[in-house]
Amino acid sequence: MDELSDIRRRRLALGIPVRELARAVGRSVATISRIERGRIRPSYELAQGLFGYLEAREGEATPDLEARDVMNTQVVTLEASHTLGAAASLMEQKGYSQFPVVDGGKVTGSLSDVALLRALADPRGRRERVRSIQEPAYPQVGEEFPADLLASLLGRYPAVLIVERGEIRGIVTKMDLIRGLRLTTLRRRAAPGSPG
Repeated sequence: MDELSDIRRRRLALGIPVRELARAVGRSVATISRIERGRIRPSYELAQGLFGYLEAREGEATPDLEARDVMNTQVVTLEASHTLGAAASLMEQKGYSQFPVVDGGKVTGSLSDVALLRALADPRGRRERVRSIQEPAYPQVGEEFPADLLASLLGRYPAVLIVERGEIRGIVTKMDLIRGLRLTTLRRRAAPGSPG
């Protein structure tokens, strides 16, 4: 069984008022408070009820998110035929540090600010084409790809492309995933019938 000292931490992480937990297990607020502070030990059945309720709520707070739930649909791509000067201008204008590279509508690679800086350090670099310095393409997954698996991909790559039938539908960077997970958790916490 889980540690009794975890009850308060888990309850607060879920944003559950002590009154709600007490009502769910049929005990008083004072009893739950004493259990959380370690002043009394609950019966085995009561402890099971407390942990069962918290586990059920934790399941609601971390739903099965998919890539479509966290992706940014505003995907800006670079044409492989663009000059590096044009790529630098677009990077500056959009404020992005990396872009997918396409050629004839197909993803052929990616370009990061680091690779662009290295190339522009050469005086002839401005006239070079993106295709000559592009880096490997980002991984591609479908819209139904589990969002929790995106975290491991983003540990190795700067972005993941969301592609359906050969068409780019979105992109996920670390910040997109963080934002998507944070907003989903907040929406779930404000679910029906749970006053702050």
